[in-house]
Amino acid sequence: MHQQHQIDYRRVERGIAYIAAHFREGPALEDVAAAAHVSPFHFQRMFTAWAGVSPKTFARYLSLDHARHALRDGGASLLGAALDSGLSGPGRLHDLFVSVEGMTPGDYARGGAGLAIRYGYADSLFGRLFIASTPRGICHMAFEDAREHEGERRGRRSGRRGQGCRGQGCRG
Repeated sequence: MHQQHQIDYRRVERGIAYIAAHFREGPALEDVAAAAHVSPFHFQRMFTAWAGVSPKTFARYLSLDHARHALRDGGASLLGAALDSGLSGPGRLHDLFVSVEGMTPGDYARGGAGLAIRYGYADSLFGRLFIASTPRGICHMAFEDAREHEGERRGRRSGRRGQGCRGQGCRG
C-alpha cells in the first residue's frame, strides 16, 4: 500500500505541475491526466482526494492568484488582469473574486479602501481562527500564531475586541 501511495502522490504532483504551467489555457482534464499517466476518470478522483478540490477548481484558484498579483503588484487593468490570467474577461474575474475573496477585483486593487470589513475570532479544534468579511462574504480566514494570540488578549483587555475595521488594515 505504501508503494501505491507514493505512485499516486507522484501522479498528483505531475498533474499539479501541468496545471500550474498551463492554467492560462484552461487545460482539459484529458491533457492533465495524460501528463500524470492515468485515465481522466481516475485522475479526477485521485486529484480531488489528495488536493481537496477538483483539477478545474485548482486551475481557477491559480488564475485568481495570478490576477491578484497583477492587480496588486503590477497595476494591471481589470481587463488585462483577467485576460493574462486565462479568464475570458472582466466579468469572469469579477465572479471569481466575489465567490472566493468576498470583494470585487476593483475593491481588491484599491486595497479594500472604503470597503467595510468586519472581523472576529472563533475558537476551533485547530486553534484560534481570525475571520474577516465584507457584505459580499468572507474575505480572509487565518489561524493565529502565539504572538497574534497574545496581541488579541491585550486588545480584549483594553476593550478593542470586535470593533471591526475598514480598509487595508483588515487584510492579512
